[in-house]
Amino acid sequence: MRRGWGRILAHVSDQTGSRSKALWAIAGCCLLAGVLVAGLLFPVASGVGYVSNKAASTVENVSSELVNGTVPEVSTVTDVNGAPIAYLYDQRREQVGYNDIAPDMIRAIISIEDRRFLEHDGVDWKGTIRAALKNSSSGEVQQGASTLDQQYIKNYQLLVLARTEADRAAAIETTPARKLREVRMALSLEQSLTEQAERDKNLSPAAAKQEAKKEIVTRYLNLVPFGNGAYGIEAAAQTYFGKPAKALDAVQAAMLAGMVQSSSALDPYTNPKGVTDRRNLVLDTMVQNFPQRADEFRADKAKPLGVLRAPRTLPQGCISAKDAGYFCDYALQFMAENGISRDTVLRGGYTIRTTLDPRVQSSVLRASQRIASPDLDGVADVMSVLRPWTPQRQSHDLVAMVSSRNYGLNQQQYQTVQPQPYSMVGDGAGSIFKIFTVAASMEKGLGTATTLSVPQYFSARGMGDSNGANGCPANYYCVKNAGTYPAALSLTQALATSPNTPFVQMLQTVGVKPAVDMAVRLGLRSYGQPGTSGQGDMSLADYIKKGNFGSFTLGPFAVNGLELSNVAATLSSHGMWCPPNPIASITQPKRDRYGNQVIGPDGKPATVPVPFEPPKCEQVVEPGLADTLANALSQDDRGGGTSAGAAGGAGWSLPLSGKTGTTEAHRSSAFLGFTNEFAGSSYIYGDSPTPSDICTSPLRQCYSGDLYGGNEPAQIWYQAMQPIATMYGPIHLPEPDQKYVNGSNNGQVPDVTGQTASRATATLQEAGFKVNQLTTDSGAQQGTVAFTSPSDTAIPGSTITIYVSTGRSATPAPQPGNSNGGGGPAPAVGPPTTLQIPGLGPIVIGGNNGG
Repeated sequence: MRRGWGRILAHVSDQTGSRSKALWAIAGCCLLAGVLVAGLLFPVASGVGYVSNKAASTVENVSSELVNGTVPEVSTVTDVNGAPIAYLYDQRREQVGYNDIAPDMIRAIISIEDRRFLEHDGVDWKGTIRAALKNSSSGEVQQGASTLDQQYIKNYQLLVLARTEADRAAAIETTPARKLREVRMALSLEQSLTEQAERDKNLSPAAAKQEAKKEIVTRYLNLVPFGNGAYGIEAAAQTYFGKPAKALDAVQAAMLAGMVQSSSALDPYTNPKGVTDRRNLVLDTMVQNFPQRADEFRADKAKPLGVLRAPRTLPQGCISAKDAGYFCDYALQFMAENGISRDTVLRGGYTIRTTLDPRVQSSVLRASQRIASPDLDGVADVMSVLRPWTPQRQSHDLVAMVSSRNYGLNQQQYQTVQPQPYSMVGDGAGSIFKIFTVAASMEKGLGTATTLSVPQYFSARGMGDSNGANGCPANYYCVKNAGTYPAALSLTQALATSPNTPFVQMLQTVGVKPAVDMAVRLGLRSYGQPGTSGQGDMSLADYIKKGNFGSFTLGPFAVNGLELSNVAATLSSHGMWCPPNPIASITQPKRDRYGNQVIGPDGKPATVPVPFEPPKCEQVVEPGLADTLANALSQDDRGGGTSAGAAGGAGWSLPLSGKTGTTEAHRSSAFLGFTNEFAGSSYIYGDSPTPSDICTSPLRQCYSGDLYGGNEPAQIWYQAMQPIATMYGPIHLPEPDQKYVNGSNNGQVPDVTGQTASRATATLQEAGFKVNQLTTDSGAQQGTVAFTSPSDTAIPGSTITIYVSTGRSATPAPQPGNSNGGGGPAPAVGPPTTLQIPGLGPIVIGGNNGG
């Protein structure tokens, strides 16, 4: 130790002699104390008597934890840069070492609580026998004669080990049996710490005992409560004086030492006279024990308490994290789901460095609340942003999580602490779900170079029931497009302009089950959890598959906004799914056995990692499929894409993969977008108990909704990401894989253009496809095939539609529109745009403003 123990504690002992003299005194007293004292001695010597087998077992079980001496401390949650965002604790305590406690604090606490501390072996036998005699004569326990060792043990059981009211009552029960247990544990503790010091530091027995004494007084001061939520001497010094424990002077130390007797009654803010009287009593004991400083301590009695105007406290919980409150709550949930419970965090003294990037968080929050005001009645936006997996990072790091609602408890100010950004809310993400249908079809052989048939109206038997809406037959699911589209579109342009009918056709071909399973694999993991369907224990995924709902590709089901963002991260990560990860590291201070912070070789405080293993990442689709699909999604922000207007308004000109979505009743809508550096989604939904339709410009509840994903959801995404899009590096699209551009060999559609209808049908059937025949005014020779849909590739065994020419000249093709469940409002007509589609060549389409 840096300070001489003898110098600090000089004259504290009354020099009454060694332990052998004390034992002779005890023996004499036993003649007077009779059976009670005999009951005290025999358990100490032999482990029998008053202490039952159960009590003895309890002593042994507690001993290992006492010897270790771990105490609850404050855990600190920080952002990725290490700046604190929240403090989490059950007891506000910061453990400090012996060298970080003022010498006068040690003098004060020993003077008032245990003046023979230096001489005894954990039990003050003289005081104990005196108390035993007093208690015996009174017929009850009136005096305790507890040493610091015994007080430490009682407080440790009460503050650290007790988990129930019964545990707490047992720790402070006024019975001889409890006192006997304390005696045995105190002797055992001091002996164990002495032996440990003798062994670890190769000390003599006398020197080892001094080391044990230093450790016990340090542990005691780190443990006990000092009122106003302060536990331990460091928190007490900061609470009342705004300084560290090592800077306390004698007056301050005496006040704090006196408060230990009753931290609730002795509060300097409510009972200054009582605290002053108690402080002066401590100073009187210091006068007796340190006569060389007697004049100083007598003069100190006239000084004021000198406390701060108000106690300095520390905010507790995620509620203090303000706009990062949702992120903080999610981080705690994520840790709890992966083996570190909230209770463990509240007591662990951890430094939890999160992945939250304040630059991204600030940009996203600003965009979200600019467009969806925090006090907007019944309408909220949630948006999360993740960094994709790389071989170096190997996680989906969550760098931002916001809700347009301010995090807080004042509902009158539209605040909430509900987990909006990471729970299943709203009426669905709409046509974003077309991504799952496409991905499942690509896995079965569909190439992105294919051309899709786009009928204005489509009905499917056995895929749900439209209940007669719009003239739909019974037991049929019927769907139509909002606006008009060409009879055929490339897959890329179909994703960008989002007609409904080709994707329902595609879902009927590939099957609802593979599409739903793809959604779960890519990131909608809640869909696979029991009970999410609202139909008993059935998962939502099983419910959709059981009903074989054709509407699945139009996304009419509640969605978890964070999981939707993670779908984008999976596609951006070359098909690698990882859990949305909020944790960069979890550490604890590295301390020596005396509570001192260990300093590392670099001169900084050393830490030790806390074991934590979240779920491993999984390759859920082949990298080539994810990369090729990312390219197929790359036209949403330009030309006729449904978010082109929002992108232009934000000045977005970087490569992007994106998809808009809107539910049929316009009660929720979303935009999903990703680059090689960022992935996320903006999701707007009704968050009132009775949600209604939502209207755009301005965003509001209404009776006849017209909000589309290309409106406010896309505007929020682009405005949030534009300022920080390149902060981590340049943006680029991945290279497509020709295997998934061209599709499987079994999915190659024979070119039957110009053949007669009968010849073309036979050719396609020989290739393993089914055939559907329609007519078209193309100007080609009557009775010959003008084109097919799909054209280049299709899912093996699926239906190919041949368009047979009527011989009449073609009328001008209608401009592409937007889907009822899809990306944005019906587009205004603009100049035509030429798109280069991989494997297909240039396609000229009409332009639109994207809504």
